[in-house]
Amino acid sequence: MTDQHNQNDEQKRAEEAQAMDRVVNATRQVQVAFAALQGQFAPQGSGKPSKMALQTFDAALQALEDAQAAFDELLNDLLDGKR
Repeated sequence: MTDQHNQNDEQKRAEEAQAMDRVVNATRQVQVAFAALQGQFAPQGSGKPSKMALQTFDAALQALEDAQAAFDELLNDLLDGKR
């Protein structure tokens, strides 16, 4: 293999690792946002979550969805032999 080919493969592996990390990090953010939201329900909270907690949870879910979509695209390319 040429140095250029090795660099391309390394770049692809780095992109794949970043995509996986993005999913993991987004999943953690959903967990944190969910825990904060859950704390606003009985027995700890009033049962009326704040708008901020709901928006934070929604944004975390959207970030996870986006991360999963990007990862799925890479995975499909791998399965199709395009990477």
